[in-house]
Amino acid sequence: MGWLMNLVLTLQVLSAIGIIVLVLLQQGKGADMGAAFGSGTSGSLFGATGSSNFLSRTTAVLATIFFIATLALSYLATQARQPAGGGSVMQNTSEVPAAPPASPAPAGTPAASQVPGAPADSGAKK
Repeated sequence: MGWLMNLVLTLQVLSAIGIIVLVLLQQGKGADMGAAFGSGTSGSLFGATGSSNFLSRTTAVLATIFFIATLALSYLATQARQPAGGGSVMQNTSEVPAAPPASPAPAGTPAASQVPGAPADSGAKK
């Protein structure tokens, strides 16, 4: 189960890095106006509109992979923490031992009733 969680986690991290790179490569919607007036983007590898379609579709695929990996990690983490007997947490409370009784205060510290008041030799004034 641990190797599967590591595999899904690696897939999630790689898809997150891919999404970041692809989002940074994409141009804004205002950049298309410059392509209409011949600003040089029409001579790119994908053409004037081909790059936006390719990059946006690849980003959508990586986002889908990222969300599926996130759900898979959530499911795997829940299955790893579930008790072997099954059932809910409240059904297993009868097996939990009661808290131990409170221990008495150590001998070196005075209790609240043993706090001294006034000194015993108050008549020794000079």
